[in-house]
Amino acid sequence: MTAQLVQLLASLAAILALAWVARRLGLGGDLRIRDEEHARNLADEAICGFEPRELAIDRTGHGALLRDAQDRILLLRRHGAHFAARVLDSHHYSRLDRNLLTVGTSDRRFGQVTLDLGERAQHWAASLRRL
Repeated sequence: MTAQLVQLLASLAAILALAWVARRLGLGGDLRIRDEEHARNLADEAICGFEPRELAIDRTGHGALLRDAQDRILLLRRHGAHFAARVLDSHHYSRLDRNLLTVGTSDRRFGQVTLDLGERAQHWAASLRRL
């Protein structure tokens, strides 16, 4: 009985220690795009020199669409504890449903993203049709 209690306390202590280490390292947090500057930095990290002149951030902060001066459109989406990005090359994978815009890329592994862009969803859907 005493051995089991010691084992239980040791296991609990190990779990708490791992949780503390994960928190200190910033792992497992609720990662979101905070503002336009954060979205611009993420775009530059994804494609060096990508300077958006127009952008729309999902209301939840899980994704964004950004357009640069060359009319390239970059799709940002949360992927685990990081953000992934793809340049859109076609509108084939886009669908508008009121304020929600579902966008996909030619890379099937990237998957589709549904962005709540509010009133700007229609504007972005129209611009995707021009791709």
